[in-house]
Amino acid sequence: MSKVQTFLAGCTTMAAALAAVFALTAAKAPPNHAHFDEITVGRINIEEPDGTKRLVISNRTQFPGDFFKGKESARPDRASFAGMLFINDEGTENGGLIQKGDEKSDGSINAGLSLTFDRFRQDQALQLLHTDSNKASRTSIRINDLPDQSVASIEDMKKFGDEAAKLPPAERKGYWQRLSDEGKLAQNRIYLGTTGDKASALTLSDAKGKPRMMLLVTAQGQPEIRMLDENGKVTKTVTPGS
Repeated sequence: MSKVQTFLAGCTTMAAALAAVFALTAAKAPPNHAHFDEITVGRINIEEPDGTKRLVISNRTQFPGDFFKGKESARPDRASFAGMLFINDEGTENGGLIQKGDEKSDGSINAGLSLTFDRFRQDQALQLLHTDSNKASRTSIRINDLPDQSVASIEDMKKFGDEAAKLPPAERKGYWQRLSDEGKLAQNRIYLGTTGDKASALTLSDAKGKPRMMLLVTAQGQPEIRMLDENGKVTKTVTPGS
């Protein structure tokens, strides 16, 4: 074999070896990365490779419903909101940020923002909330106690709502109270924020959601500590002069 033939044979062997390496390591071109100075869209869906949605950012017109185990359900009550939804690994809603604000032709204002973090397969465990209207403006942090999803999940809440709608109006309050007594409903445990009468308050509630202590500063600047019984009656008030 001549030197040229030997060289060509070596090149062929090297090319075959490189091809085998690329095949074994599944080598491929790097993914495309687009760069923009500005982009305008109506909705962005961020998904896992299997198609599971993890984050949705949307305008009001295309805002989604809610998600449970990958299935989306209609939420007409969200028709006036824009914002984003957080969705966990299994495709269930995990919280979000929604906001709206407009002035009607009659001059009335309807505005608000809500940032929430949900318990697993449940509703809002933590909420930062602001609401604004012609009558009042309130801003608060709310910490809620929710049952484990094995006791009652967000899907069960929908069933409870459907069952309540079938009952005569006079029986609905008792139905919801029974579910609350069974520990199947969310209970607000801590409220920190402003009130409708321009006071600021920290309210601590028991496991049944009943306020038992309040740290309050009235609109007139009067500080108070209030202690309440399980029926909401103030049993003791502590003021600077007491």
